[in-house]
Amino acid sequence: MAVANGRRVKSVEDSIADTEEPEHQLKKNLSGLDLTVFGVGVIIGTGIFVLTGEVAQTTTGPAVAISFVIAGIVCGLAALCYAEFASTVPVAGSAYTFSYATFGELIAWIIGWDLVLELALGAATVSVGWSGYLNQLLSDIGIGLPETIAGETARFNIPAMFIALLMTGVLILGIKLSSRITSIIVAIKVAIVLLVIVVGVFYVKAANYTPFVPPAAPGEGETGLTQPFIQLLSGFTPSTFGVGGIIAGAAIVFFAFIGFDIVATAAEETKDPAKDLPRGIFGSLAVCTVLYVLVSLVVVGMQNYTELNAEAPLAGAFSSVGLPFFAGIISVGALAGLTSVVMILMLGQSRVLFAMSRDHLLPPSLAKVHPTYGTPYKITLITGVIVAIMAGLIPLGTLAELVNIGTLFAFVLVSVGVIVLRRTRPDLPRSFKVPLMPVIPIVAALASFYLMLNLPTDTWIRFAVWMALGVAVYYLYGRKHSRLAKGGDHDHSVATGDGTAGQGHQR
Repeated sequence: MAVANGRRVKSVEDSIADTEEPEHQLKKNLSGLDLTVFGVGVIIGTGIFVLTGEVAQTTTGPAVAISFVIAGIVCGLAALCYAEFASTVPVAGSAYTFSYATFGELIAWIIGWDLVLELALGAATVSVGWSGYLNQLLSDIGIGLPETIAGETARFNIPAMFIALLMTGVLILGIKLSSRITSIIVAIKVAIVLLVIVVGVFYVKAANYTPFVPPAAPGEGETGLTQPFIQLLSGFTPSTFGVGGIIAGAAIVFFAFIGFDIVATAAEETKDPAKDLPRGIFGSLAVCTVLYVLVSLVVVGMQNYTELNAEAPLAGAFSSVGLPFFAGIISVGALAGLTSVVMILMLGQSRVLFAMSRDHLLPPSLAKVHPTYGTPYKITLITGVIVAIMAGLIPLGTLAELVNIGTLFAFVLVSVGVIVLRRTRPDLPRSFKVPLMPVIPIVAALASFYLMLNLPTDTWIRFAVWMALGVAVYYLYGRKHSRLAKGGDHDHSVATGDGTAGQGHQR
């Protein structure tokens, strides 16, 4: 441990050495391909099935494909920063662990608390969506469940609780099993997406692409707490259509990409993190960007953007050309997509809490690894139960926007953190380096913060309340019990001024 300007900073060497303690040692079973599959598994969810039509109809017109490209580039900038961090500090916890090594314990706790908001709430939200799709499919074959126990308006959402608990069991049984199941699910949903593209392209009409970028029109600004925070601060109202609409659309479809950062939470279970983590992060982003662009081009080509069904654009587009059968296939793809999203969000959540428990910022007994399966079973079970309860009992609604602001906040800190660690620890071996330092991290941080500003004002208020609660928990428990509270109880060598300590742990 090092103390800088009163901050408790956990050295990279200590973080890596912690991973080799027998009671906290996770099994290294994942390859670069496994990580890519995980990334695709969590990124491709309802976004590809819903956002395309909504954004094309209200904001961009046929140019929604350009919005996806812009959003993919912004994510790629943040991904460069994640790749450098993850390959340099191959430890569970993602942005939490990175922040501990750069900003210190308080900021690390805040980002860990922030990730709880992103991942647990995200998993619960997606579980509710899974329940809705399942009930729709069952209704189509005449065995629909009562709305009181299934779907987004259910009082006690049994299918949502079931999928959360089922995925919890899979995660406890081992990371390799989780990877295999994810691979099967991802294969199904990617096959369905490709089928949509291949069949749909034969029904594309060139006239539907004209005008590709509709003339700009003034946007209808929201009022009160529902207005974007940037509108409250500056009075600026985003435009629709035109170039401004394409940028505004990118801010919306950006959230269809959220999830690639979860690849970094599995760093400790990767065979060769120095090579495999960058491959997994960039591979999943590249695959999803290409699929998103192709799907959006097919959908707006099949049906005029003004006539798209905002809630189910793909199914609506196929129905409009006389292929209603594909609506059922698309629902199966969405159901498969959401299944893997629930599991991988809970995987990320359990690994962040595992890292925090190992640092004693949460009760250390929770960080115990199962002797047979090599997974943090206690924290995974607790995560699964909490997610199931939230999914079963709480109408999440607009709280889903908290997932977005939490993710973007993590992006900002990681982007800035890369610059800080380059300056404070230039000696660290880095198998992957962000090019054009510090320009790209700065652009990534500013782009992420700009997208945060486009979220509703009430989302910022809820986020501030959640962060304040987190700071209170830290000072009441975490600060007193931390492994670094009394100078650290690590048995590992502490980094010396020349940065040589602990480098034997580096790959």
